[in-house]
Amino acid sequence: MPVAAAHETSTPEFLSGGGELGERMRAFDWSKTPLGAAGSWPQSLKTTVRIMLTSRQPMFVWWGDQLINLYNDAYKAIVGGKHPGALGQPAYVVWSEIWDQVGPRAESAIKRNEGTYDEGLLLLMERNGYPEETYYTFSYSPVPNDQGGTGGIVCANSDDTRRIIGERQLALLRELAAATADARSVEEACRLAALALQTNRRDLPFALLYLFDDERRSAVLAGTSGIAPGHIVAPERVGVHDSAIWPLAQLLEAREYLVVSDLKADPRTLPKGAWDRPPAQAVLLPIISQGQRGRRGALVAGLSPYRLFDDDYRGFMGLVAGQIAAAIANAQAYDEERRRAEALAEIDRAKTVFFSNASHEFRTPLTLMLSPLEEILVRNIRSGAVTADRKEIEIVHRNGLRLLKLVNTLLDFSRLEAGRLQGTFQPTDLARYTADLAGWRRRGCATWWSAHRWTNWCMWTATCGKRLCSISSPTRSNILSAAKLR
Repeated sequence: MPVAAAHETSTPEFLSGGGELGERMRAFDWSKTPLGAAGSWPQSLKTTVRIMLTSRQPMFVWWGDQLINLYNDAYKAIVGGKHPGALGQPAYVVWSEIWDQVGPRAESAIKRNEGTYDEGLLLLMERNGYPEETYYTFSYSPVPNDQGGTGGIVCANSDDTRRIIGERQLALLRELAAATADARSVEEACRLAALALQTNRRDLPFALLYLFDDERRSAVLAGTSGIAPGHIVAPERVGVHDSAIWPLAQLLEAREYLVVSDLKADPRTLPKGAWDRPPAQAVLLPIISQGQRGRRGALVAGLSPYRLFDDDYRGFMGLVAGQIAAAIANAQAYDEERRRAEALAEIDRAKTVFFSNASHEFRTPLTLMLSPLEEILVRNIRSGAVTADRKEIEIVHRNGLRLLKLVNTLLDFSRLEAGRLQGTFQPTDLARYTADLAGWRRRGCATWWSAHRWTNWCMWTATCGKRLCSISSPTRSNILSAAKLR
């Protein structure tokens, strides 16, 4: 860093304070830059720099034909690893990787004296040794010089990276939950989950869903996102101990995420997702089964080439795997419940068939038994002769009819369950029918009340020493009849 010139004996007032950047700007030898010594700067530049240094908002000033870069302490987080070397350098040198985007905006402010405004603009900055996905809201405002022209640009920045990425990831989780809510089988849950993952190709350039068999010796591809089944990194069946492609055995043992840095494929054949380059890494996450009979699986996802796999990224991928595991568990529970219902329905159908057959088998011998009994009874009535066994025959006939009625009711019930019972409808006067029901209810209540009063009267009679037995039988009958008629 250039050292302050010896002839600058005093610190300019407009550079006082300002934290670390104020100190660095005071120590910087500005005479070796196109701006010249700080004391000779135009008043408009001094005023703008003073506003910048005292602001807590990330701000920078680009000044002169080469747009020399000056910034405050709050802007250090945006400059990243380029600090402190970015101070006093031309803007196109500091931000060479994004100059194709910000250069035309700066030209608009400098040459046409027109400000610009961008909200949540994607900028692939390379400030920490790797290209990084960032989003910023900023405005380029032209600053007039002392001669009335445009001397430079002042810009206030807002870092929207975490907000935009968080909203995008939250939208995927919502889509994943909504898409798999109606899954009715494990296979359908995986297919719908893979379709949902396609809505976020920035965080998941490609994704694979594998389900292990019961013995966990092999895994079957159950869903893909952004890549065709059968690709070199997406075999439709892979052995658990075949680590040539994906280390599934290690994943089963570790029960936590694994990062694969060496993808066994030509980078030119890998899907790029929403980016201009394919992923260089992939992550494997276990799909934990719920319960002893739950299906276990693995989620294989390509990672964004413009993000580090940090705690936020890992947390998001864990939520995705957990959502898929919940969808598979729900679908499996629904499928098991459906099979249970089908088994119960089959048992119910077998029961109905049994009752129907049993009813027919019962009714046939009963009909053959009742017909001779009825002939015997009719013959005895016509002949006028009363046999000694007629009473027993009548008992047998009466109980046979009762049993036949029970069999017919059972047969009707089986027809009703099978849906073969036909109803007979006839016009009904609802007002009259309701009045009759109410009348029956009133008569029933009156009968109960009369009987209740009769019981109380009997108890009173006994209490007074007048025995109920002293009342003659006809009198008791008349009293009961009167109670029933009320």
